[in-house]
This record gives sequence, structure tokens and C-alpha cells, in this order.
Amino acid sequence: MPKICLTLPTNRPCAATISAIGEEAAHAAEHFDVEVHLLILDSSDERALAEHARVVGEVAGAPNVIWHHLGEAAQRQFLREVIDRAGVAKPELILDLMLPADVSYGACTNRAFLIAGALGCRSVHRRDSDSGYQVLDGAPVFPVHHELMSLGKRAIDAVDGVSESTLAPELADRPVVLVGSSFVGELSVDIGEIQRLDPDVYHDVVSLWAPAQASDEEKRQLVAESFTGAGTDPFVRDRSTLTIVDPMRLDMCNISFDHEVYDRVPLPPATDTIGSDYFLMHLVHDARLPGVLHNRNIVNFYTKERRTDAGFMAYQLRFTKFFLSMLYFNFIYAGMAAADAALLDDRHRVRASTIVALARESTWLDRAENEQRLRELDRSYRKLGGRYAEFADILASCGRQLLDEARQDLEEFALLIEAWDPLMRASKATSLYQPIP
Repeated sequence: MPKICLTLPTNRPCAATISAIGEEAAHAAEHFDVEVHLLILDSSDERALAEHARVVGEVAGAPNVIWHHLGEAAQRQFLREVIDRAGVAKPELILDLMLPADVSYGACTNRAFLIAGALGCRSVHRRDSDSGYQVLDGAPVFPVHHELMSLGKRAIDAVDGVSESTLAPELADRPVVLVGSSFVGELSVDIGEIQRLDPDVYHDVVSLWAPAQASDEEKRQLVAESFTGAGTDPFVRDRSTLTIVDPMRLDMCNISFDHEVYDRVPLPPATDTIGSDYFLMHLVHDARLPGVLHNRNIVNFYTKERRTDAGFMAYQLRFTKFFLSMLYFNFIYAGMAAADAALLDDRHRVRASTIVALARESTWLDRAENEQRLRELDRSYRKLGGRYAEFADILASCGRQLLDEARQDLEEFALLIEAWDPLMRASKATSLYQPIP
């Protein structure tokens, strides 16, 4: 029986989400011929960790659903075994990149990729702790249904499981390596207050993630599409399209990848940077690998922590680092698009060496563009006043450090890509401890 990994990384109390994802796992096992490994990667404090363990103990037990609830100590033990077996250079740095002390959206998913390898899973399906499922006629609407209809099949064999196909005929023999959708509800980035305070400042801030050479019209289109997900319309009926999926139509709370992608390239392990986990969406798009876009959108919501002063400052720092990362990622995305066929080998597998070369080349870019981003952000936030002006003061004191960190993040990403193949092979030879009964 094929195995899949449905994973929930979390660093906050989310007992209700754990119960709900257990229902999604049971749905997958009931309706498809798969064994579901439900992986909770838990970086919460001791109190939340214990509560999560209690919930897992209560809801585990569905046929063909195997639960794995791993705190950071267990995750670190597994990673050390894999890193030692892989024999990679700079093992302590690799461990830090895989399990950093600070928040890293890419690193938590990279851990899921390695653990999925150890469990013998063919795919990873990711959800988030600050999201939930839509409901139709009293029943939750689970994205995994569309994911298992198509993921891993040849595109030509996946046609019968979707509503429509816009895929070019010459791509019909390529595998479907991504199935996903977006979200409804709150903006994916907590900047709705900026939009309410001053729409012009909102435009200026959001457009900072565009390439410097983007036209005014391109920036307007980007701002209009950014962080809004699928809007607010509730789910009514299924729609799914076999296509080359636009990353702007996806969210990492509602995504699945076939192992053929994450076996070869990890996500950027940058810390305190939103958007660091979206890289593979762009890679799949630029490599012209088929995917399915469906409309079982997740419900996004904000946790109370974001509303505190400390939460606000921490989030704005991650938002700033996202803008600074785009100097490098816009370069890499353009390079991937230009590489075209060079991104894949003759078996439609991603060439990691091409990504490493682009990542290393990006670190030589002139960072004047990023210095301008910081100046624009400072100007915009001071115009808003209040706590935004207070955050501008913080930026003024640590801007140079953030510029250095943004470049270092790409250097470390290149290093991790080079280590990734031996890490993945080692993970598949490393056993995970006994799962929860």
C-alpha cells in the first residue's frame, strides 16, 4: 500500500487543528488506497506540547492512519542520525539549518521532507496550525481528496480526475508533481491594517517585493494580487485544473508535492523570513512540470499572538526580511525561467546543480536595490506613525545586519542544496522510532 505524509508543523497551541487534520487523514485513508503517516512537527512550549500529545492520544486510531508527534528533541535526534549517516561537510551548520533556534518556515518543511523519506512516503501534504477547513452541508472540505486524485500520475493519466486541462500536449508525459490551492479569509500576510490606514502606503510597501525594473503597471498588478488568496467566496462545488500552476494561486497551508521534487531540492532555510517556503512552487512552475490547481481553499485566520506588541514587531521583521530576500529570489526565478529545459534531466527530474549555480551567482548581486528597499520601508512606516514608526526606528538600528543576513541566507541555501541528495538518501536508510498506536 502506498504511503503518504500529511504534515502539520507548529510552534503554538493548536489542539483543534490537530483534531481536524486527523479527520482529513482518516478521509484520505478511507477513500484512497494509501497508508497515511500523520506527522506533527511540534516546536511548542511544554504546556502546548503536552496538550497536543493528549489530543493525539484521544483521536488516533483510524484504520491505515499512523500518527507521529515529534517534539524538537526527537526531531534533533533523527536529524543527527541522518546527518551523521550522510557524511556531509559542516554537519553542525547543516543541523542548525534544519532545526534553527528561530522561526523558519522552510526548515520545518524540510524536516517533513526528510522524515517522509524515512517513513517511505511518496508525497508530502502540508497544512498550517493557523488555518482550518471550509464546510459544505455540514461536512469539512478536505484538500487531500484532490491531491490524491492526481499527484504522482503522468499528466495524461490525470486528466480524468480533473474538471479541465489547459496543459500543452507536449507536456502530457510529464508527472504531476504539485497539487494545491489557496485560502479564504484573512490576508496571508498581516498587513490589512496598513491597507486601512493608508492605501497609498500599502501600495508602496507591497510593491517592494517586485523586481527593481518592474513597470508601474506590473507593480499595480502585483499589489492587487498579493496576499489575498482566493478572496472570501465560500466553497460550493469542486473545480480543478491540470496546468502549469501559477505560484500566486497557491499557499503553503494547502499544498502537496510528489517526492520527485523535494527529493532533489529543499526549501530555503532562512530564519525570521515569511515566504521562505514558497520556492518549490516557483521551481515547479519554471520547470514546466504539471500540477493541479483546485478550489478546496483553506480558511486562514490570525492567532492572538500576532496582535501583541511583541508579535507585531516580530512579524514586521519577517516581512522586511521577505522583501530583502526578493533581490536574490527574483534573480533566481528569472534564471530558472531562462534555463527552461536545462532545469530537468531526460527523466523530467530537477537538476539541483542548476539551482545551486543560480543561488551562488545571486549572492554577488549589488545590494543597492535592497538598501533602497529599506529606505522606502522606513519612509512608509514613518508616514503611518504609531507602532509602525517605532518599528522604523528598529530598522534604522539593524538595517545593515539585515542586509548581511539576506545574502547569507542564500549562501546557506546553496550549501543545503549541495548536501540535500546525501541527506535524502541517508533519511531513507534511517528508521524513525515507534509511532503512536
